Amino acid sequence: MARAATTTDAFNAVAEPRRRQILDLLAGGERPVGELVALLELAQPQVSKHLRVLREVGLVDVRGEGRQRLYRLNAEPLQSIHEWVRRFERDWEERFAKLDDVLAELKDMEN
Repeated sequence: MARAATTTDAFNAVAEPRRRQILDLLAGGERPVGELVALLELAQPQVSKHLRVLREVGLVDVRGEGRQRLYRLNAEPLQSIHEWVRRFERDWEERFAKLDDVLAELKDMEN
């Protein structure tokens, strides 16, 4: 089965590490593209390309303020990712509980 284009699916869009970095930065609040460029240490066209993808899947919103374009996070499309990951939470909790048991046994053996 072919994968959806990154511009149509939040899962694929956030698969790219630089896009996740942008989302992390925007989680702290609205930022102009120039600030994102400086923080990411990337060329402006690269940042703009990533922002375009994130905007097309609805993960970021943009507004103009004078000559600046300000970007902000729209976390709503991340809900589908959160719901999918949540399915695995019980398995993770069980594994961590087993690890806690093993660590407690090792600690008891040291004493």
